[in-house]
Amino acid sequence: MTTDQFDWNRTLREQCEDHWERQVRPRLAGLTDEEYFWSPVPNPWNVTPRGASSAAIQGGSGDFTIDFAYPEPDPVPFTTIAWRLGHVIVGVFAMRNASHFGAPATDYNTWDYAGDAATAIRQLETQLDIWLTGLRGLTEADLQTPLGAKELFPDEPMAALVLHIHREFIHHMAEICLLRDLYLHTKGTPR
Repeated sequence: MTTDQFDWNRTLREQCEDHWERQVRPRLAGLTDEEYFWSPVPNPWNVTPRGASSAAIQGGSGDFTIDFAYPEPDPVPFTTIAWRLGHVIVGVFAMRNASHFGAPATDYNTWDYAGDAATAIRQLETQLDIWLTGLRGLTEADLQTPLGAKELFPDEPMAALVLHIHREFIHHMAEICLLRDLYLHTKGTPR
């Protein structure tokens, strides 16, 4: 097969789809609210009820907010599963879905963060589905088109953004799976 026959769109999508379907989604099964908010260290960045956090910035439009600070402290606080899911849902997928695939505009300050694990997983599934549906609609020429002012690196092609988003998704989901393992072996009961 030559590169002229190679289906770049399918290959890029399958990188994310395969990781989700074969590795991540099964590992998220049974995620409890206790695990979702749990931290193995004191004072993590988390998703908390509005007004309950002491973080410098508490983003969100609903009953729960996500912790941030600008500039970030050094070291950056540990982040919980709730925080990492919030970051992936909003910063990795929802904001890009809005910029590139016609989804409603959003950001860390306007998102309605999930106050429980099941809602967060549904939000993730929704944003991932919008992302993958958007990718399915891209042509080879679209993947080679520079991103323009919508992104920090306007001269990079859309394919570079797709790879970046998938790297973010893969590494944050791996962190979440590791936190589930840590919880299981320090606090939880066997699944």
